[in-house]
Amino acid sequence: MTLSSAQVEVRDLTPRIGSELVTDLDTLLSGREAANIRAILEQRGVVYFRGLQISDEHQVAIARTLGTIVGNEGDEGIYKISLDASVNQRAKYLKGSLFWHFDGSLQPYPNLATLLKAVQLSDTGGDTEFCNTYAAYDDLPQSDKDLIADLRVVHSAEHSQYYVEPEMSYDEVAFWQQSPTKACPIVWTHQSGRKSLLLGATADYVVGYPVEESRALLARLRDWSTQPQYVYRHQWEVGDLIIWDNTGTMHRAMPYAADSGRLMHRTILAGEEPLQ
Repeated sequence: MTLSSAQVEVRDLTPRIGSELVTDLDTLLSGREAANIRAILEQRGVVYFRGLQISDEHQVAIARTLGTIVGNEGDEGIYKISLDASVNQRAKYLKGSLFWHFDGSLQPYPNLATLLKAVQLSDTGGDTEFCNTYAAYDDLPQSDKDLIADLRVVHSAEHSQYYVEPEMSYDEVAFWQQSPTKACPIVWTHQSGRKSLLLGATADYVVGYPVEESRALLARLRDWSTQPQYVYRHQWEVGDLIIWDNTGTMHRAMPYAADSGRLMHRTILAGEEPLQ
């Protein structure tokens, strides 16, 4: 890639998504390559760093060179991701991370990016998959681009919870229905002019479509976007730090046992681009 520099080597992992960035910790902490890393991230969707012995304090400091940290993200910018309820009280909700989604679909400004570090891994499972929704849109047949150009989809927290608990109780349904819904375009035209697809577990229905057609279209577009050529699957090693562009990818964790001890530390960068 032309975005490589004297201080950052870019090793592409697949043709359409994912790169390993080889550099040193001092370079990351200095912010000298922050603009370059952000440019690589937009083009490649997801990048990772391996073998740098990055502490929580380092993770937060690196995040601050790249953008603005979400203020309520855990303790000092670190949020613990675990399916163990003794570690994370929202462990049941986090089971939704096992299904394709992007973060912040209900927010005016969806999260810009996420930094995730592997602290402890499960013996089996627990890889993370990412798909490039820029590339998926670019490759759509023109007939599909014309079909979805002006369509809007209602996203809801309630819909995403049916993946976790298909037979929710009335009280559970009522609880999730308290969360506001949001109508978003299927095609997100970014300030850069590039376009990506907005899909995932929160995508409930297409405005103005019959239920059956709506479900079929959303499933077809999701299947298209998650074809192997658009997907990178990360096989974690302890200490890996991965960053993904939340505005141009979807992601999901592969299943793992809740009592496996798998623990990730997350830092979120606040959104910079409105979704209307």
